[in-house]
Amino acid sequence: MDDVEITDVNDDGSPYQVEKAPLKNQDLSSISVTVGELVSQYGWYLLVVTVLVYLLIQHLSKRRSSQSSRSSPPQTPQDAVLVARRQEAMEAARRKMQEELDAKASIFREKQKQQEEEKRKQKIEIWECMQQGKSYKGTAQPSQATGEASSSTTVLKPKADKKPLRGADYNPLTGQGGGSCSWRPGRRGPSSGG
Repeated sequence: MDDVEITDVNDDGSPYQVEKAPLKNQDLSSISVTVGELVSQYGWYLLVVTVLVYLLIQHLSKRRSSQSSRSSPPQTPQDAVLVARRQEAMEAARRKMQEELDAKASIFREKQKQQEEEKRKQKIEIWECMQQGKSYKGTAQPSQATGEASSSTTVLKPKADKKPLRGADYNPLTGQGGGSCSWRPGRRGPSSGG
């Protein structure tokens, strides 16, 4: 066969033929490609930035609303009178509470003084009894001494109907005497029979 050479010639004179499709809304397609590339490369960063902007807007709106509520109109004379009455009432309540506290404190101090005086008298009595060679408990508190003697006799008397908690033969080291778990020594000799 003969060698045949095939060449295509276009209008512009180049040997290659390129099919050109009609363009459909070129502006939107280039934007969608650009947005797709940005989202695929920086998606997480965009999400974080969006959340931060949202939180910043919320914070600023709260701050603005709190500032607007703070800047209220100036107080009227009626409000000033009301505030003065409240302060006077609070001061009167404080004075009343302080007087009650002072009264309780004075009562407490009187009780403390009485107790100290009683302790001092008891110490003097004890000292005098010891100087005379007597037992200070016997002379200082005779009514309590008789009460202690009668109670000591009742303490020494054992109860007849008292039941023992365990039997006399109970020994916790043997493992006998009840209970669901007990220790048994292992068998002697080989573990398997043969």
